[in-house]
Amino acid sequence: MKWIRFTVKTTTEAEDIVISELYDIGLEGAQIEDKIPLTPLEKEQMFVDILPEPEEDDGIAYLSFFVEAPDEEAEAQALKEERLGAIREALEGLREFSVDIGEGSVTVSETEDLDWINNWKQYFHQFRIDDILVIPSWEKVESPEEAGTVLHIDPGTAFGTGMHDTTQLCIRQLRKFLTSETQLLDIGTGSGILSILSLMFGAKHAVGTDLDPCAAVAVAENCEANGIDPADFEILIGNVITEEPVRQQVGYGKYDIVVANILAEVLVELTPVAARFLKPGGIYITSGILAEREQMVRDAVTAAGLRVREVTAQGEWVSVTAQKPSGAVE
Repeated sequence: MKWIRFTVKTTTEAEDIVISELYDIGLEGAQIEDKIPLTPLEKEQMFVDILPEPEEDDGIAYLSFFVEAPDEEAEAQALKEERLGAIREALEGLREFSVDIGEGSVTVSETEDLDWINNWKQYFHQFRIDDILVIPSWEKVESPEEAGTVLHIDPGTAFGTGMHDTTQLCIRQLRKFLTSETQLLDIGTGSGILSILSLMFGAKHAVGTDLDPCAAVAVAENCEANGIDPADFEILIGNVITEEPVRQQVGYGKYDIVVANILAEVLVELTPVAARFLKPGGIYITSGILAEREQMVRDAVTAAGLRVREVTAQGEWVSVTAQKPSGAVE
């Protein structure tokens, strides 16, 4: 079996957002090569007696993504060109949002006998987010009576699994504010994990927006896997920052909670729009914010007329939760 490998040269700081963007256009299984020092936990998990002497971190990362190559040469070439164009467009989109992705060059190569789509499964196993058990389809719930809330997610077909710190920060904040009457707006919904969990926790209805049409497929699959009625989770494709028809579809002043797990630079552009979607007294939950960019988001929240209620942190990431004044009107 032949695979086409696309390798992006970027910065270590931009790794997460580049991977997220390229997952959104249908690439899977990122292979990361960088010189970031290992954490104590990572060192403990390496089954060697003497660790190699690491090279000095140069801030550069190489991210490789693999796509199965068609047998026909003409088809393979067409696929290369199509995916290469999509990757470059995604990277250029990040630059437009002032994301420092470094060189951002893309190289294309071929490799054989790489069962990437299945081999990576050995590294993804069920895990917990507090009392939530997140489990892929190829594993079983060993003790259902002790499992608590079970979320079925396959990372190979979704744009989010809950493993990332930013997602977990959002989940914890959502649980604080959800009620049985909650109307939720999930901007940049991806796999739908935040909306699906919110509905499992009792929210009344969810609307998710995303730029990528593939999100609709991922959401449908994950709703079915978790027993969510499709009528309870509406998915809209488009850009709420720049497209007024999409904003009209979403609806102003309708939501008790708006959640956005997006890069800080994008949140600055999004927040004035998101504030208009909230009901008076509504809650705005954001994450995807590196700690050093917290103030940037705080300033955007305040400028949009919202009040910061809480800032939580996990690892190098923070979540800013704000509230629209009760007397505010559109």
